[in-house]
Amino acid sequence: MAQVALAWLLAQKKWIVPIPGTTKPHRLDENLGAAAIDLNTEELRDIDGALSKIGIQGARYSDQMEKLVDR
Repeated sequence: MAQVALAWLLAQKKWIVPIPGTTKPHRLDENLGAAAIDLNTEELRDIDGALSKIGIQGARYSDQMEKLVDR
């Protein structure tokens, strides 16, 4: 699942570079495997469709921190 998530991020925009953190070498190898996954248009559409059904709840920042954004 992590590889697909990273592959999806890589497919969004050329300037988006995911930086997954890990402390285990085998997880690093898994993460690197995402570069070999080439999601086609239909797969990307299916993923985007599934993501659009997820309701976002709650604020990203507290009220105090929100005041510091985009000043």
